Amino acid sequence: MINLEKIYKRYGSVSALEGFSLEVPKGCLYGLLGPNGAGKTTALRILCTLLAPDQGRVFIAGLDALADPRGARAQLGYVAQEVAIDKILTGRELLELQGSLYHLSAARSRDRIAALSALLGMEEWLDRRCGSYSGGMRRRLDLACGLLHDPAVLVLDEPTVGLDIESRAALWDVLQQLRQQGTTILLSSHYLEEVDALADRLAILDRGCVIAEGTPEQLKQQLGGDRITLRVREFASQQEAQRVQQIIQGLLGVSQVLINRAQGHAINFVLEGQGSEALLQLRQQLEHAQVPVFSLAQSRPSLDDVYLQATGRTLMDAELAAISSRDSKAEKKQAMR
Repeated sequence: MINLEKIYKRYGSVSALEGFSLEVPKGCLYGLLGPNGAGKTTALRILCTLLAPDQGRVFIAGLDALADPRGARAQLGYVAQEVAIDKILTGRELLELQGSLYHLSAARSRDRIAALSALLGMEEWLDRRCGSYSGGMRRRLDLACGLLHDPAVLVLDEPTVGLDIESRAALWDVLQQLRQQGTTILLSSHYLEEVDALADRLAILDRGCVIAEGTPEQLKQQLGGDRITLRVREFASQQEAQRVQQIIQGLLGVSQVLINRAQGHAINFVLEGQGSEALLQLRQQLEHAQVPVFSLAQSRPSLDDVYLQATGRTLMDAELAAISSRDSKAEKKQAMR
C-alpha cells in the first residue's frame, strides 16, 4: 500500500534522509520508531506530498505520488504532530468545513461525522467550541479530520505526544479498531511501548536510515538469549564502566556488551542459552577485580535492546543527544546576535 524507494532529503548542510526505503503492506499497522531528529517527520511529509524529496520515488496504493499528488492525497488521511484546530469553531463546524474541503456531499459529511463521533467518543462535547477542549479532545478531533473522507491510508506523526494515560489508551483502542476494519496505518513514534503494543511490523530509523525492520517479536528474537543489565554503582563513571565491559567481554556465553549512558553507565549484554555458568563466572571475575555490584537484572529483550544493539546507544541517549544538539545551535545563534 505504501512504497518509498531510496528517498534522499537535505536541509542545507543537514541530511534528513539518506536512501530511506519503506514498504507497508495493505491493512497493516506499521510503526516507524526513532528519536526526535531521526527523519520520521520528513519521511511522512514526503509521503503525504507536502514536501518534495531531493531524490527517490513514492507510491501510494499503486499511484506515483510525485507524478499524481492529487490522486495520492485522495487515498491519504494525515494527522500531523502539531494539532491545528480553530478555537472559535465548534468541533462539528470544523468537521463540516473539513468535509467541504474534501468535496463530500452534505449527507455524506453528516454520516461520517456521526460515525466518527461515536467511534472516538466525541458526542458529549462535539458542539462545544474547540478552544475549550483538553489535549485529548483536540487530538481526537484532529484524528477525526484525518479520517473524515474514509482514506485507505492513515498517516500519524507522533499522535500521542503530550496525552495523558487515559487519552493515550483510548487512541490505541481506536487505531486497533481501524486496523481491524482494513485501514492501512503508518504510525511514527519515539515511544517504545506504543510501537511494541500496536505495530504489526516496524522500522527503526536512525539518522535518516532504516537500521532494522520486521515484526516486534522477530527483532527481539534476533538478539538471542536474555538481556542482562549490570550496574556497579548507582551512577558509575565512564572509566569504571569500560573496565567492567572488558571483563565481561572475555566470558563465554556473553555477547553484545554495551555501555548504557542513560542508565548511569550500566552495562547491557546478552546472555546466551541458560547462562547460569556465565553469571557465576562473571560474579567471580568481578569479585577478583574488586568491582562492586550495585544491581543485576535479567529480562527478555525489548525494542530498546534492539535499538541499542543496532546503534550502540539507547533511544533515550539519542533523544538526549538531539536535545543537546538543538540547545547548542540555539546558543550559537543567540551568541551571533
